[in-house]
Order: sequence, then structure tokens, then C-alpha cells
Amino acid sequence: MAGTRAQPATKPRSHRGFVVFRWLVYALLACDVVLYARFGRATEFLDTAAWFVLLLLFEWETGGWTLPSRWRPALHAVRAVAALAVVAACVGYALEQVWLDFANEMVWLGVIALLELEVRLPQEAAGWHRLRRAVAALLYLALIGFMLTWAAMGVGGADADSASMRAAWLDAWDALLWLVAFVAIELNVFGLAPARPRRVLERQPSPRS
Repeated sequence: MAGTRAQPATKPRSHRGFVVFRWLVYALLACDVVLYARFGRATEFLDTAAWFVLLLLFEWETGGWTLPSRWRPALHAVRAVAALAVVAACVGYALEQVWLDFANEMVWLGVIALLELEVRLPQEAAGWHRLRRAVAALLYLALIGFMLTWAAMGVGGADADSASMRAAWLDAWDALLWLVAFVAIELNVFGLAPARPRRVLERQPSPRS
């Protein structure tokens, strides 16, 4: 007779705690959309809402979700509309001469372009993957710099009004959440997320064989 024994599989699943953490961050970003609708400018609301839609679509692409093929055209149409909204927000920041927001937007567009490149490059292109990650690290450092700038503006000075300080803190908080969300997506793309092994059945000799 032959027995069976559970053994770890070679392809682990994401740890449940990491999945819960990731979706908690996404939920906080959804709250940010509501906050910008209530307290932000129209351009900021358009920007945040569009990026949130793109985030969920990228999670769908990189998170191993399966959807019926008939949904794909609709999802691609939603992606196109959200991308156009991001471009409109970029133009809006430029017209409003809000250059910190404009610079932040352009850097995020660079991050998205690099992530799209990462998921489409063949695994054999190791040199291109290393270059992409080095450039991405520089872009994330720039985003951290923007976040710290908004935080400093939130502290304010003697002539700073409460409305502008509140807006700066909201921008700093929003920037932190987006950084955490995209670090989680990067971990998914690279397969570095905390994982727990699947259990599979492997045939082993029985003591009676």
C-alpha cells in the first residue's frame, strides 16, 4: 500500500496577513478619494479618483485575479478613461501653477511606466530589469521627498493659515498611502511578498509497503 504526506509546494501563496494589510491600504486610499471630494480642489479629486481606479486595475493584473474574458474590453475602456483623467489632472496642475503637485504627478507617471515595462519584459532581460529597478528606486526617493515637503508645509509658519496647513497634511498622508500601496504592488510583481506554502499531497512509502 502507498500512503500520502503533505509537503510544501514550490510556489507559495501570499500570506493572509499581507493580503489583509494591502487591502487595508486600498480602503484608506478610497477614504482619501472621499476626503479630496470634500476638502480638496476639483483637480485633486479628479487626480486621486483616477489613480485609485488605475491602482485597482493594476492589482487585478499583478495579483493573479481571474476574470471572464468578456469583462476585459470593459476593463480596458475603464483604464483608458482613468488614464485620460490623469492627463487632465496634470494639465490642471500646470494651469493652476501648483508645481509641487505637477512634479509629483509626473514622477508617478514614470513609476507606472516602469511597472508596465517590468511586467512585459522577458525574464531573460536581466540587465533591463536591473536598470528598471535602479531608476524606480530614484523615482521613489523623489516621491518620499515630495511627501516630506508636504509634511513640512503642514507644520507651517507664523503666517500659515489653518486651511493651507490642513491641505498640506492631507497631501502628505495621501503621498504616504500611495507609496505603501505601490511598494505592495512592487512586491507582488517581483514575487517578494510574505508568503505561506501551499500544502500538496506527495506519495510516500507506507510503513507497511
